[in-house]
Amino acid sequence: MAYSITISISRRTLTLFNNGTPIRSYPVGTGKHYSPTPKGQYHIVNKRPNPGGPFGSMWLGLSIPHYGIHGTNNPSSIGGYVSKGCIRMYNKNVIELASIVPIGTVVNIVS
Repeated sequence: MAYSITISISRRTLTLFNNGTPIRSYPVGTGKHYSPTPKGQYHIVNKRPNPGGPFGSMWLGLSIPHYGIHGTNNPSSIGGYVSKGCIRMYNKNVIELASIVPIGTVVNIVS
């Protein structure tokens, strides 16, 4: 199985693909105007359950330092431009995503 993730900043969605076929889509929160989510192609480099604080129940670190896909302690922020550049998900969704994708999964962040 070849998983990949595409994050649409304008739609504020994360879509999980398996061999090019979309299999899940989740609402996300992305970066604020002054701290935008960086566009480009990255990959997941680590997984950390229960990282604490505003990162909710799971951290999926990206290959761009200090950025990741993570849960949140503020679920009302999902769907907005709210973060310092990271991608926020509902805790239950990021746990599900982390259980599916391996380290090394490609993450494409697009407008």
